[in-house]
Amino acid sequence: MTGSNVYDQIGLHAAKNGINDNMQSKTANSIRRVVFIIYPGVTLLDVTGPLQAFSSANNTEIANGKRHYQIEVASPEGGPVATDCQVDLSSIPLEQVARDPIDTLIVAGGEGVFDAVEQKDLVDWLAATSKGCRRIASTCMGSFLTAAAGLINGHSVTTHWRQVDELKRRFPEIDVKRDPLFIRNGNMWSSAGVTAGIDLALAMIEEDMGHEAAMQVAQALVVFFKRPGGQAQFSDVLNIQASETEGLFADLHAWIAGHLQSDLSVPKLAERIAMSPRSFSRKYKEKTGMTPAKAVEIMRVDAAKRALARSDLQLGEIAFNAGFSDEQRLRRAFQRHVGVSPLAYRDTFGEN
Repeated sequence: MTGSNVYDQIGLHAAKNGINDNMQSKTANSIRRVVFIIYPGVTLLDVTGPLQAFSSANNTEIANGKRHYQIEVASPEGGPVATDCQVDLSSIPLEQVARDPIDTLIVAGGEGVFDAVEQKDLVDWLAATSKGCRRIASTCMGSFLTAAAGLINGHSVTTHWRQVDELKRRFPEIDVKRDPLFIRNGNMWSSAGVTAGIDLALAMIEEDMGHEAAMQVAQALVVFFKRPGGQAQFSDVLNIQASETEGLFADLHAWIAGHLQSDLSVPKLAERIAMSPRSFSRKYKEKTGMTPAKAVEIMRVDAAKRALARSDLQLGEIAFNAGFSDEQRLRRAFQRHVGVSPLAYRDTFGEN
């Protein structure tokens, strides 16, 4: 992430600023109705992951035997809906869903979304029904449907990293973020690919029932508690490797990652791969979409991010180990690629 401060971009409101006490007190004793919208070709885990989190919240010690969530799955026609792995999910029709108030409306993702966005009745239903919901969310590629319904105009959103460019192409007016696991804009939430829907659900449970309840759900599901919204959904190094589909520079990338303190200038890298500096620079940018210098800096920042999150090393040591000549260069690189200072990143994602 680059540009504005990461706290403006990601769903850390509950974690950083606390829960809205007035909203919590008003709804503490009510059952919240959570409705998942699905369609043929939906990704099974995009539905069942967050669904299980909400269901498990009903069984926490904090729930104290009271049901906090009523969970329903709905589709345009109702009945069994085939998921991406050919497991059918039971659903009720949309016309039945709208009869009662909906607290949280979640649009699930999956390859079938590209057919779903062509269903005008479904898109219109989402646009109309969402107005009466306290929260609206999309998991993974469900963002294509919420975007088609005009629910995220003027807001930032995230989706599966593989679909970021396509979402930008179809909806250029939307600010699409590649990195975050989930994003919150007021009552509009979105999560990245597949398991990130569980992170989104945990954040919602924390908002509704408190930190301890969300922690108990995470423990029950044996998942990390809690990956904050701004944690990258995909390693920066893997992004570089994935961008170069022919594997021409795969060995070079592996060598760079293990020699971050070495001289990683263009002439040295070109020499290692037996190319002239000019040819190497041209071919590398052609295949990866970035210069060798940028790729090296990203890999060094990625190493620094891991050290900041998993160790208590001083910033100078981290800078040296990652291949930066001094702390200042690390800070500037961090600001360019992450949008916050290294210490702010540690405060958010550090294990201690």
